[in-house]
Amino acid sequence: MISKMGQPSSKPPCSTAIDLSHLQGPAMAIRMDFADYEAEGHQHQHRQGQLVLALHGAVTCRAESGVWIVPPNSGVWIPGGVLHSNKVTSNARLTYLFVEPGAAMLPAECCTLAVSPMLREMILQVAELSKNAGRDAHVDRLVRVMLDELALMPRERLELPVSDHPKIALIAATLLADPKDRRTLGQWAEHVAVSERTLKRLMVQETGLSFGRWRRQLHLVIALRELAGGATVQRVAGDLGYESTTAFIVMFKKALGTTPSRYFAVRLLSTEHA
Repeated sequence: MISKMGQPSSKPPCSTAIDLSHLQGPAMAIRMDFADYEAEGHQHQHRQGQLVLALHGAVTCRAESGVWIVPPNSGVWIPGGVLHSNKVTSNARLTYLFVEPGAAMLPAECCTLAVSPMLREMILQVAELSKNAGRDAHVDRLVRVMLDELALMPRERLELPVSDHPKIALIAATLLADPKDRRTLGQWAEHVAVSERTLKRLMVQETGLSFGRWRRQLHLVIALRELAGGATVQRVAGDLGYESTTAFIVMFKKALGTTPSRYFAVRLLSTEHA
């Protein structure tokens, strides 16, 4: 289900620990520590919808026309039947919540959802009770309340829109691999052999964002992943090509309303016991 960044190992794939044929009722939760399982990076899909909840570390999900980042205290929602692949930071601890189609009023497209401390605890409790005692009336009541709460969670704008248009896809792949590349829109237009005006129009048409806003969102997505994985603010700022750490912090605060240290301090404080 998830691919870990790094070299292959002899650990078993995490899919061996998940058998959705035994799903009872409208939802099932499973905790996963990726110290115990090997990565799987191929695209796959489930009949059920899936919430990937990050307890520690971060998840990067590729699905449909976007890339979603899931830092601690957030979850990426993937509707049933949607092809997707995931990567996690090496320190990741996750909980999967699988939801039967129609069991709750959840988004019809992939998105990142904020997860309240109360909802997180309910998901963890469902995972624990299902593992230890199977399904009973108590678990079923908890699942119903949990799904009602999940449907109320606000979306977080932590996605990077991408496109299968060959010219936009080439730019996206290059910048995802080397985010410190600072070529201008005009230089990219020359690189992909179109006029600057045409590329400007294509970028908005295919992603909904101007090139400048799209690249800032790419930097934010990468920064969240790397910071959640344990990288320092100074290192991330350098890897993204910022002239100074202060310039990076200004970008981050403008996007998320707070500094990187405060952003993760709040999230890690609420999940440190998970």
